[in-house]
Amino acid sequence: MSFFISNAFADGAAPAAAAGPAGGFEWIFLVGFLVIFYLMIWRPQAKRAKEQKNLLGSLAKGDEVVTTGGIAGKIVKVTDEFVVLEISDTVEMKFQKGAVAATLPKGTLKAI
Repeated sequence: MSFFISNAFADGAAPAAAAGPAGGFEWIFLVGFLVIFYLMIWRPQAKRAKEQKNLLGSLAKGDEVVTTGGIAGKIVKVTDEFVVLEISDTVEMKFQKGAVAATLPKGTLKAI
């Protein structure tokens, strides 16, 4: 079976020629990649997380909100982990605070 694989022999002079000034160029690519990663992925994600945290912290009774499932309603009650939304005159639903996607301007639900 050794006739399918040829033998490889090391050249004694090759390692001295391989070490050259190309090492600094690799660092430039690495730093550039890290900068792009920070600017395009980490920073915007942290900004969105901060905005969502501020939104959930500022929820109050009477706010009109939309959930991540697309249900729009008016907040009737707010607790530490849950909000109760009034969907219509007779329907109230309980959601986790994390399910609230956005707040709506006052009077939006009556205009719909």
